[in-house]
Amino acid sequence: MVTTRDSNAPTGDRRVRRTQAALQRTLIQLVEDRDLSQISVADVAERAGVSRSTFYDHYRDVHELAEAACTAMIDDLIESLPSPGPDSADPTQDATQSLRAFFANLAERAGLYRSLLGPQGSARVIDHVRRRTTAAIHVAVRRAETGAEPPAQTAASMDIPHDVPAAFTAGALIGVAADWLQRGCLRTPAEMAALTWPLLTALYHVDTDMRPG
Repeated sequence: MVTTRDSNAPTGDRRVRRTQAALQRTLIQLVEDRDLSQISVADVAERAGVSRSTFYDHYRDVHELAEAACTAMIDDLIESLPSPGPDSADPTQDATQSLRAFFANLAERAGLYRSLLGPQGSARVIDHVRRRTTAAIHVAVRRAETGAEPPAQTAASMDIPHDVPAAFTAGALIGVAADWLQRGCLRTPAEMAALTWPLLTALYHVDTDMRPG
């Protein structure tokens, strides 16, 4: 969970939100050009046109800023993961399309994700991605098994039971994605989806109609 260090102003204060947004935009711009580990608080503050003390009013360090800056993008990324329901007309097609969207989302900001998920990236961001992905997979599998829609806040809050298959799948997807990014996205998102989907069906022992085995 991202927390800011600004205790003097209400969270709804427009100036606070504007400053945080400016810092987040600045970091996203900087990380497109260099590894996160090479970006300092001074770099962000100078580019954003604020003082270092102002930076520390809002974030403890660059890694906390990175997690805050990437939360919305990560949420969009996670939402593109396969989650066809039991009433889906073509679950396999829906799932592969979702995987294609997942890899396409990564490719659109390849420089950013390569920096964040690479060897010099942010452990906090990687952990956030892993936990969000695990929760999303847990929810998707429960939906496919039961046909019931889990509470909307379940995946968002990452408050789920210990789910080994979901955690394994999340780790595998992140590993595949990071490897693909580090190799310069040589395969297309469609090719990555086609290669990844059979591995997921094998893991969950599902056939082409997405019913649990």
